[in-house]
Amino acid sequence: MKNIYDIIKFPVVTEKSTKISENNQFVFKVGMNTSKNEIKTAIEKVFKVKVKAVNTIKIKGKKKIFKGTRGKRNDYKKAVITLPKGETLDYSGGVN
Repeated sequence: MKNIYDIIKFPVVTEKSTKISENNQFVFKVGMNTSKNEIKTAIEKVFKVKVKAVNTIKIKGKKKIFKGTRGKRNDYKKAVITLPKGETLDYSGGVN
């Protein structure tokens, strides 16, 4: 089994992710080779909440030029976690 912290990297805190948190949806950056079931069990284990749904998005890294050198940003995967009504998730205090 994978380590929980290899599955869940960190929460994504942007204006959009803050806006959708009003609908009980939270965004996390996750490992590239993790499945939805692994993400669901990791979130339930770490934050002690019930997960209703998990949606994942793979994002390709952009090609960039930095000081005349061509390069590419890393690819990454995001997971949008939906919680049922009445459940809350607070990751501001850190993960226990």
